[in-house]
Amino acid sequence: MSLTPILLQLAILAYAFIGGVVLAFSDFIMRSLSLAGGTGGMEVMQVINREVFRWIFMALFLGMAALSLLFIGGVLAGVAGPGGGLILAAGLVYLLGCFGVTVLFNVPMNEALAGMDLTDPVARDYWLETYLPRWTFWNTVRTLACGLSAALLLAGLSWVWPPDVAAA
Repeated sequence: MSLTPILLQLAILAYAFIGGVVLAFSDFIMRSLSLAGGTGGMEVMQVINREVFRWIFMALFLGMAALSLLFIGGVLAGVAGPGGGLILAAGLVYLLGCFGVTVLFNVPMNEALAGMDLTDPVARDYWLETYLPRWTFWNTVRTLACGLSAALLLAGLSWVWPPDVAAA
C-alpha cells in the first residue's frame, strides 16, 4: 500500500488544525482583545506573539509550508490527473493564502506592535485603527486558505484513494 493516502490524510488534519487556531483569532480572540480596557489587549497580543513560537504550532505551520511545496512540485509519486491537480491547488492555496499572508502581512504588524511603548498614545491609535482591523482581515484570509486547502486535499484524496479501493 502506498503511503500517499496516509500522508494526505495527515495533511488534511494539519491544514484543519492550523485553520482552527487562526479561526479562533478571527472569530473571538481579536474581538475580546479589542474590548480589554486600557493597554490590556495590546499587552496580551504582544505575549501571544512571543509564545506562538512553541514547537507544536510552529512544526505544523512550517511543516505544512514544506509539505505544500512538495504538493506543488508534484512529488507524490503516481498522482496525476484531477487528483494531482487538486493536491497541487491545496499546496498553492496554503503556501500563498496562509504562509505567504502570515509572512507578508501579519508578522510585520506583530513586529511593529512588539516594538511599541504601550503607554504612548500612538501605540493605542495603531492598535485600534490599524492593527486590529488589518490583522484580523489578513487572519481571516489565512483561515479561509486553510479550510480551502483541507477541502481541496480531501477532494484530491478521493481521486488518489477511491472509496472502493479503501474498502477492499
